[in-house]
Amino acid sequence: MSQKVVNPPKLPAVNPTYSQAIIANGFIFVAGQIGIDPATGKVVSDDIADQTRQVLDNIVTILKAAHSTLDRVVSTSLFLTEFDQLGRVNAVYAKYFKQNGPAKFSCGVTQLYGGAKIEIQAIAVVQEDEK
Repeated sequence: MSQKVVNPPKLPAVNPTYSQAIIANGFIFVAGQIGIDPATGKVVSDDIADQTRQVLDNIVTILKAAHSTLDRVVSTSLFLTEFDQLGRVNAVYAKYFKQNGPAKFSCGVTQLYGGAKIEIQAIAVVQEDEK
């Protein structure tokens, strides 16, 4: 099995225990992302909707570096520290995945890194010409 690491320079550097994404066997596995503002390296705000937008923007950046797009995402996993805010998250999420959204898993958790309120992990299919 061949693997390719994807760590876009536009996003804050990751620690050596993981990569932003790995391309393997026709899929792009995007690591869980929180709402880190690439310019500051800090969580964008305390608002879960703002964090969701930033998370999805960061995922777009990672997919672009892997020569892919949100249209190729087949599955997402959402982790929320305030599960009662899922409706607000879904309102933002729907602006990024407009039709036939990917399979989605959502759950409540007690804590996320850096005080984030949401973390999203994604799996996308590699574009045919990138296989």
